[in-house]
Formats: sequence, C-alpha cells, structure tokens
Amino acid sequence: MTDNTAAGPDQFDGAASGRPAPKTETADSGPMLAADGRPLKASLNRALRRQKLRAMMLIAPLLIFVLVTFIAPIADMLFRSVENQIVSETLPRTTTELATWDGDAGEIPPPVVFEALYKDIFIAQERKLHTRLGSRLNYELTGVSSLFRKSGRNVDDMGEVYQDQFEDLNAFWEDGENWNRMMATPDWLDDITAWSEDREGSQPPFEMREEVAAVLPETAATFQTFADFVQFEDEDNLANEDPWAIVYSALYEDLQSGADVASLSGPGATELQEAAAAVAGFESVDYTAAFHDVDEDWHDIEVWQTIQTYSPDFTSGYFLNAVDMKKSPDGPEMRPENEQLHIMLFMRTLFMSLVITGSCILLGYPVAWILANLPARTANLLMILVLLPFWTSLLVRTSAWKVMLQQQGVVNDTLVWLGIVADDSRLALINNQTGTIIAMTHILLPFMILPLYSVMKTIPPSYLRAAKSLGATNWTAFWRVYFPQSVPGIGAGSILVFILSIGYYITPEIVGGTTGTFISNRIAYHISSSLNWGLAAALGAILLAVVLGLYWAYDKIVGIDNVKLGG
Repeated sequence: MTDNTAAGPDQFDGAASGRPAPKTETADSGPMLAADGRPLKASLNRALRRQKLRAMMLIAPLLIFVLVTFIAPIADMLFRSVENQIVSETLPRTTTELATWDGDAGEIPPPVVFEALYKDIFIAQERKLHTRLGSRLNYELTGVSSLFRKSGRNVDDMGEVYQDQFEDLNAFWEDGENWNRMMATPDWLDDITAWSEDREGSQPPFEMREEVAAVLPETAATFQTFADFVQFEDEDNLANEDPWAIVYSALYEDLQSGADVASLSGPGATELQEAAAAVAGFESVDYTAAFHDVDEDWHDIEVWQTIQTYSPDFTSGYFLNAVDMKKSPDGPEMRPENEQLHIMLFMRTLFMSLVITGSCILLGYPVAWILANLPARTANLLMILVLLPFWTSLLVRTSAWKVMLQQQGVVNDTLVWLGIVADDSRLALINNQTGTIIAMTHILLPFMILPLYSVMKTIPPSYLRAAKSLGATNWTAFWRVYFPQSVPGIGAGSILVFILSIGYYITPEIVGGTTGTFISNRIAYHISSSLNWGLAAALGAILLAVVLGLYWAYDKIVGIDNVKLGG
C-alpha cells in the first residue's frame, strides 16, 4: 500500500484530482500548446494580429477621411507648386530644338526652331491649348499670352501656302477621301465604310500603311495626329474630313528631302510621283520671317529665353515668384522693386496675426477669469454670450464691422459725441490694418476665452487664499501663484488664434482694403481670378512651412506638452 501522505506539494500529481496536468515545455514534450493544438507562441501572435486588424478596421474610416480631405490636397498642392509639363507637352518639338540654343549669344534661334514652333502651335491651336500655354508663360513675361493668341489665329496661313500649291498641281489633293485611300490600310478603309453606314459602336481607329510610313515619315506622323484628333477628340467621322494644312507642309518636307516615292504602289502613287517632280518649283515658307510678320515679338530674345527657361517638366519658378524672385538665363534673381509683393504680405500676415493673438489674450484673459470665478449659474449665462457670435454668419459679423468702423459709423459717432475726437478729425478705422485687427480680434476672441476658461476652472481657489494668508498681496498672489497655472491655457488659445488668423482671408478682404490684406487673400486671388494655381500652391506651401516652423519653435521654447485645454 502506497503512502501518499508523504508526498509534498512538489510531488502533487494533477491527474489524481481528475484534471489534466498543464503541458509544459520540456525536452520530451516539446513546445507548450494552446487549446486548439497550435504552439502557444504562434497562437498568441495570431491573436495579436487579429486584435491589431480589428483596431485598424475601427480607425480606417477616419484614416481614409483624413487622407482624402487633408493629406491628398496637401500633396496635390505641393506637386502643383513645381509641376510645369504644359510647356514641354504643348511645344515638344520647339523645346527639343531650343535645348541647344545659346540665349546669351544675342541672336534669335535658328530657322529649325521656328519651323518646329509652327508645327507645335498649329496642333496646339487645333486642340485649344495655345491660349493655356500663353497664360502660363504670361506669368513670367507680360505680353506672351496675346502673342500666342495672335499666332494661333495666323498659323493656318503658313500651311496653306503648300496646300494651295498641291491642290493647284492636281485636284487629287483636294479630297480627304483620296488622302485616306493613300494613307490607310485596306482593312481600315473597309471598317470605316461599314461603320459609316450603320454607325454602331465606336469608330474604328485609323491604321497607317506601313510602306507609306516608311517612305513619308513626317507626313505619316502628322496625318496620324490629325486622324487621332478627328476621331477621339472631335469625335467626327474621319472619312468625311479633309486633312489639316500642316499635313501638306509635312508632305512638302518629305518630298523635298528626297523621299523614294517610286517604291510606292497603290492609291496615290502616281500623284505622289508627280508631286515629287514638282516640289522643286514650289514656293517655300520662311518660318522665321512668317512669325515676324505675325508679331515682331517673336524676334525678341527675351521671349525665347522665357520659353527655354521654363521648358523642363518641373520648375522652381513658382517658389521663386512666391519670394519675389524669378528665373533667368543666369539663374535666380530678384524682381524689380515695383514688382515685389509677396515677402511684404508674408511679413504683414505674421505681424498682424501676432497682434491679433496678443489682443485676444489681453481681452480674453479677464473675461475667462471672471467666468471661472463666478458661481456656475451666472458663469453659464455669461458663457452663452461668449458663444453667441458662433450662431451668426462670419460674413454678417464682418459686414457689421464694416458699417460700424466707417468714418460716419457708430464708433466714430460715439467718439465724436463723447468729445474724444473732433467731427472733422474722425478716425480711419476701415480699409486698413486697424479695421482688420479689430474685426478679427472680435471674431477669434471666443477661441481664446474657451481654452483659458477650461484651464482656470481647474485651478483651486484655495491656492490664492493660502498665498494671501502667508502675506502675499493680491498682485503677488496672482502673478506668482495663479498666472503660472493659467499659462497652458494661454498657450492653447494662442495656437488656436494664431493658426486661424494666419489663414483668414474673408475678413481682411472685406475690411482690410489695400493695406490690411493677408497673404491668404493673394492665394485666393490666384486660385479664383488669375488661375495661377502653381503660384498659389507655392505660396500655400511656404505658409505651411512657416506655420510648422513656428510650431516647432514654440515646442522648443514653451513645450507643447504644457499646452492643455483643461483637466
């Protein structure tokens, strides 16, 4: 008979109680297992991953909202501030030829550049892109916009010189159907004929004959551009369209360069051979002189330097303009003094935002102190008065200040009635910095009072009583005991007011006049009026960098951990 009473706690056998003994990791049994038979470590990792996934799914809607409404617009703004593809995409041939031109030599570009300009502007004006390009370059050099508009209206005449000569040579060249039979594959001709009869489905894309493309490369490329435009941009039936005048110019270029049209057969082969023999007697176009006839500014070296400077796909020009500088062939340089505006607006914005923040502190601190030390019932009633401006439209409040601050307004009338100012010396309180500071202080004051009140409410009144019982005067007790504890509220309110004021543009626009507007007003102007979104993006990016820099400085000096809204 076994004596179990001698067994100590270390010899306890769990199986004796009817329950399985826990599995431990030993050399014999292997790793500890979970209830499902998996290793315990793998099971715990799996549970942790599931927990993280559930947490991620909970915050996913907010994360997506922040990405779409905050991160994506900022990223788009930063990209627009350096994006400059419109020049190279609208003038691809011109920018390529212009890359080797020396703008400092004092001579206009060679004829090959003007010929490339003709081709680019012809296609651009068909696509209505030349005016957009002119507007873009007009930001850098005044007058370029009208130059491109005028050239777009007159560039057809250059190509028609060759078109008229080909059509006078043979009536074959007058008909667009003849061009299609000469340039297109037989399969495409059958497809377009069938499509023209039933008009079902999309128009079959144009297919170029390989042998024609090999012999007449420039003509084939230009005709392909024409066909793509007609079919997919204008969405017209290519079978019924006559080619552009530039197609005739391209054909002249190919034939003049000695294209081996004798190797071609099929539709148009005879006419091509006839034209090849005749082009030597054709009148040619001097594109350099032709563009000078359109506008003398095409022989202005500064115009070509501007195009060359802004040919790259990405540019620092917007950021340079944002700090009153510009790109030049010799590198960045300051703009003339009468064109310098943005640095002054940045400095004015920072200065006035600091003044508004200081005004809100001076006016809001006493109000918050009174609210924090009054009985709860009275404080709640007064808090309604603090929040009352939020129930009124910002535009209405700003317009009310415009009425009150004018020289015949309520404020000046009151000052005259009190005898503080003479009737003929009324104060100028509107359409200047004073009006902006007064109106914005009133609008942003609640954003200072609320953080101050929430912090002051947490300061025990017994601290002041204890200081006074130890002999401190009212001022000493306030300055040495109460004020330091309210600093976090000042910090929170100052950040709110400063960040809000630095980006305001409605109130400065209405009451600021010419001397009280902010940089945000300039950004709004470029977005809605001048449509210079690149410069607006650059200004916004700089403003964002300034705010982040000030935030970093505040964190280093005061400490962002010391900012709180109460508690």
